[in-house]
Amino acid sequence: MKIIHLISGGDTGGAKTHVFSLLQGLKKTEDVVLVCFRDGPFAGEARALGIPTEIIAGRGLFRTLERLKRFVLAHGCDIVHCHGARGNLMGCLLKRSLHLPTVTTVHSDYRLDYLGRPFHALTYGVINTVALRLLDYRIGVSDAMQDLLISRGFPPDTVFAIYNGIDFTPRERRAGPAEYWRSVGLDADEESVVVGIAARLNPVKDIATLIRAFAIAEKSCPRLRLLIAGDGPEESRLRALSDALGVAPKVCFAGWVGDMDSFYQSIHINTLTSLSETFPYALTEGAREKLATVASRVGGVPYLIDDGADGLLFPAGDAEALAAHLVRLAKDPALRETLGRRLYEKSVEKFSIDRTTRTQLAIYRAILRRRVRPKGRDGVLLCGAYGKNNMGDDAILKAILSELREIDPDMPLHVLSRRPRQTRLTCRVPASYTFNFPVFLTRMRRVKLYLNGGGSLMQDITSRRSLWYYLFTLRAAKKRGAKVIMYGCGIGPLLYERDRKWTTSILNRYVDVITLRDPHSQQFLATLGITKPEIRLAADPTVSLPTPSPALIDGLFSRFGLDPSAAYISFTVRDWPGYAEKAQLIGAAADYAYFTYGLIPLFLPIERRIDVPASRLAAEHMRAPYRILDGIESIDMTVGAFSRMEIAVSMRLHALVFGARVGIPLVGMVYDPKVSAFLASIGQDLYTQLEKLTLEGLENQIDRAMERRRDPGFLRDAVERLRKLEGENSAAARRLLEDHSR
Repeated sequence: MKIIHLISGGDTGGAKTHVFSLLQGLKKTEDVVLVCFRDGPFAGEARALGIPTEIIAGRGLFRTLERLKRFVLAHGCDIVHCHGARGNLMGCLLKRSLHLPTVTTVHSDYRLDYLGRPFHALTYGVINTVALRLLDYRIGVSDAMQDLLISRGFPPDTVFAIYNGIDFTPRERRAGPAEYWRSVGLDADEESVVVGIAARLNPVKDIATLIRAFAIAEKSCPRLRLLIAGDGPEESRLRALSDALGVAPKVCFAGWVGDMDSFYQSIHINTLTSLSETFPYALTEGAREKLATVASRVGGVPYLIDDGADGLLFPAGDAEALAAHLVRLAKDPALRETLGRRLYEKSVEKFSIDRTTRTQLAIYRAILRRRVRPKGRDGVLLCGAYGKNNMGDDAILKAILSELREIDPDMPLHVLSRRPRQTRLTCRVPASYTFNFPVFLTRMRRVKLYLNGGGSLMQDITSRRSLWYYLFTLRAAKKRGAKVIMYGCGIGPLLYERDRKWTTSILNRYVDVITLRDPHSQQFLATLGITKPEIRLAADPTVSLPTPSPALIDGLFSRFGLDPSAAYISFTVRDWPGYAEKAQLIGAAADYAYFTYGLIPLFLPIERRIDVPASRLAAEHMRAPYRILDGIESIDMTVGAFSRMEIAVSMRLHALVFGARVGIPLVGMVYDPKVSAFLASIGQDLYTQLEKLTLEGLENQIDRAMERRRDPGFLRDAVERLRKLEGENSAAARRLLEDHSR
C-alpha cells in the first residue's frame, strides 16, 4: 500500500509520539510518506527516525494544495491519512479533487483543542469540525474517543479505534532507586513506598487531588512518599497546597524529567489523576515496569485498566477514594506485584507498537475493501427486542452481530432498537428507532437480508401489538425484495386464534428460513402448520458468547467487595403474576443454600428495572448475607459472574443460558414455557412451574444440583451440542446472503 500522512508539522506530545511510532512500524512493510506543511523540529526528528518526509510549505492555501496534488499524483497513493486541523482540511480538498479514500486520526477532543483561544476556535476549530464530517473515516485514539465520535453523530461504521503503542523492550537500569531519589531531592529510603505521577502541571491533570489523597493516606501509612515529574503553570499552587496540608517534606517536585525510564524504575505505585484523557502514554510506560497503577476513571483509561483485575480506578476528583487505594497498595506488596504483572501482560498483548501497527494496517485494508465493494443491495437489517435494557436481549444482539461480522467483516449492518443511541455506542453499529417506519421501509429495499431475532418474538402473552409489529416487518421485508430469516428464536405461546392464523399465514408466505433455539418451538410450528420456510433446529445465539479471563472476574468481584474465591449461588427473579406470593419462599431457599452448603446468595438481574425490585422482595426476610449485583454493565462480565457460581437458580431464560454456557447446575422456576423448553433441550430436569413452587421442593432441587456439582462433566455433552447447534444460525444466514448474490 502507498499511504500519505498529512500533518501541520508543529505537533508535540502524545500526537507526535503516536505518529512517529506508527510510521516507524508501517514503513517496514508499506510505502509511507509523511507530508508536513512547515519545516522545523518535527520534520527533522521524523527524518532522524528514518521516516520518509516531504515538506510542502507555502503561504497560499490553493498554491499549497496544487503542490500537494502534484506530489500525490507523482508519488501515487492508495489512502490519504490526516492528522490535525491542517491535515484534515488538506485531506478534504484532496478527496474532492482526486477522489482518494481519506481517514483521520482524532488524537483529542476537537471541541477542546483551542480552549481559551477564541479566535483559533472560530477559525481552525470550525474548519476542523467541518473537515472531520467530510472525511471518509475517523480513527479515535482509544475506544473512549471512538465512543465520543459516535455519540456526536459520526456513523459508527466509519469510526475505528486504535491505541497508542509503546516499545516493551526492557529498559536498562541506569541508577538504583535510592540514587535516583537523591538526584531529584526525594527524602526516601528502602522502607519507603513511593507514589509517582508523570504529568504536566496544569488543571486538567488534577494533581491537587493526588496531593490531597496523599495527605490522607500518609496519616495511616507514614512510609508513603510522593514523586511528581513535570512542570507547568500549577507548580506554585501545588507546592503551596503541599505546605498547607503538612506533607511538603514527603512530596518531591522533580520538574521536567528527561530520563523517564529511571523515574518509573524508582517508584512503586504509578498514578494518573486527570479529569480528561484519551489514552495516556504514562500508564503504558508504567506498565512496562510492571507498576501497580491507580488512575481516574476517565476517557480511555477504563479500556486499559480493568478495575480490581490489573489496576485500581477511582472517580475523578475523589481524594478519599484515591487515598484508600494508595493505603491498600502501600500495605500489600503482593497486591502491587499481582496488579503490576497483570497490567504488563495485558499491555504487551494489546498496547505494543507492533499491535498498533497491525491494527492500523487492518483499518487500511478494511477501507480499501469497502471501496471496491459491489454496488446494489448489500448488508443486513436486524430487528428484535433490542435496546430495552434487558441483558438477555442485548446479549442476543451482541452474539448475532459477532456472527454476521465473521461471515463478512465489511458487510453493512443496521439495527432497529428502542434506544438507538445506546445501541450505536454499545455495539458500534448504525441504529434507528424501532418504530421509525420510513427508515426501515427504505432500508428493506437496500439490504440483502432482513434478520428477525432472536428471543421469543412470535408470542402474544406479553403483548399482542409487538407480535403484530414483527409480523408486519416480515411481510414488508419480503415484499421489498429482501431475504428473510428468523434467527435463533423461540415460538409461542400464541393464546389468540386470530394471532395463530395470522402468524401461520405470514411465516408460510414471507419467511425463507427459521432457525429455532429449542425442540418445543419446532413442535409448535408443526402444530400451526408452518411448513413452507426451511426450518432448522439451532440454539440460542448467546451460547457463543466468550467468558472473560479469571483476572477480570476477580476484579469484578473485588469491586463489589466480594471474595473471588468464595462459593456462591445465584438467584435471578423477575416480577410476574404470582411471584410476590413466592418471593419469601425464594429468600428462604437462599438461606437454606447458605446455612446448609455455605453458598453466599447473589442476585444477578437480567433486566434491572424489573429484576432488582423482585430481588429485594425475595431478600427482605433473609438471614443469610447476600448481594444484589445491579451494577454490572457488561454482557461479558455478566457471563463471567455466572462462571463463579456453584448453582444458578432462575426464572429468567438467559440466566439459565449463561449458566449452561459455563457448565454449572441449573434450577429453573418456570413462568413461561420457554424456560422449561430450554432446560429440557439440554437434558436438565430440575425445574418447577412457578405456581407450584414450594420451599421443600426448591430445597430438594438445590440438594440435587449440589450432587451434580460434584460431577464436572455433567453438562459437558449438552453444552457442546448446544454450541454445535448454534452454528446452524450463522450457516443459514450465510446461505441466504450467498443466494441473494447469485
